[in-house]
Amino acid sequence: MSDQFIGVKPVEERHRIDAGRLEEFLKQRMEGFRGPLVIEQFKGGQSNPTYRIGAGGRHYALRRKPPGKLLPSAHAVDREFKVIKALHSVGFPVAKPYVLCEDPAVIGTAFYLMDCMEGRVLWDPALPGVPKADRAAIWDELNRVIALLHSVDYRSVGLEDFGKAGSYIERQVGRWTKQYLASETEKIEAMDQLIAWLPQNIPATDETTVVHGDYRLDNTVFHATEPRLLAVLDWELSTLGDPLADFSYHCMSWHIPSTMFRGLGGLPHAELGIPTEGEYVERYFERTGRKRVAPSVWDYYMAYNMFRLAAICQGIAGRIVDGTAASEHAREAGARARPLGELGWAQVEKILKRST
Repeated sequence: MSDQFIGVKPVEERHRIDAGRLEEFLKQRMEGFRGPLVIEQFKGGQSNPTYRIGAGGRHYALRRKPPGKLLPSAHAVDREFKVIKALHSVGFPVAKPYVLCEDPAVIGTAFYLMDCMEGRVLWDPALPGVPKADRAAIWDELNRVIALLHSVDYRSVGLEDFGKAGSYIERQVGRWTKQYLASETEKIEAMDQLIAWLPQNIPATDETTVVHGDYRLDNTVFHATEPRLLAVLDWELSTLGDPLADFSYHCMSWHIPSTMFRGLGGLPHAELGIPTEGEYVERYFERTGRKRVAPSVWDYYMAYNMFRLAAICQGIAGRIVDGTAASEHAREAGARARPLGELGWAQVEKILKRST
């Protein structure tokens, strides 16, 4: 499966860039930049098309808004650039950002340029082919880095206006309900049930930190031979929000069957050298010093995150219809909306059963 997503390919016709115009712009904005440019498109990614730019013996990565009709507030590459720049300034593992261009006259849509991080992108959370000891170390490194993110003082790095403090879950449920309904291609009963239930049962937890919004194994780059995380990628969904909502999203892998979307559910964790969800969550709380939450609250977070991911997948399905989906594998991703919604409602049923 990973070969479908890892590496580069020739640029798709609908995502072509005027190399001459881009080169001229970068020469004006980056001291010492020189061409000629070699432009290739990364295979992965469903949202913002991403390119590898070869120039002057170096490689850069370019992220742009896709062309065509876009959902409101989606594809905000300016926000990605802002958070990467802020986090890079305090040594958090992100690619070094260079320039943001919001003028569509250059390549057709807004974009930014950053270092291209060379290393491993690991797609399967079970880490097949990786030594057992390294599996444990890789998962511990993922845990360390998200704990580090949720410990950054967003005010001290200039991100106090990056989002609103408080009422994060309420706002997110509202946002993703609107996005889901705007992209709806078929009725999904579980999603309708979640849309009705989630806003009425929000837990009373309201801490605010920088949140990534899509923190998972395949949105990171690891060192080629060491279990060391070099960069966290894909900051499109980042904002100020509830750190436990962000962390529980990352923990969904343990709730998704291994036969579905590369989940960890049902796998022999100890035999593989991968922590259980309980062990992984405990390590995060130790690292951050946060208070543990009740099982029903954790189940709510899981239901919310499955709803949110289903809405994201539904957005991909909608972009297939509109012709703006950035990946040739978008149809497969879009088809996940229904089973994810059903997994989310199953989490709610656990809460309801526990309370009776």
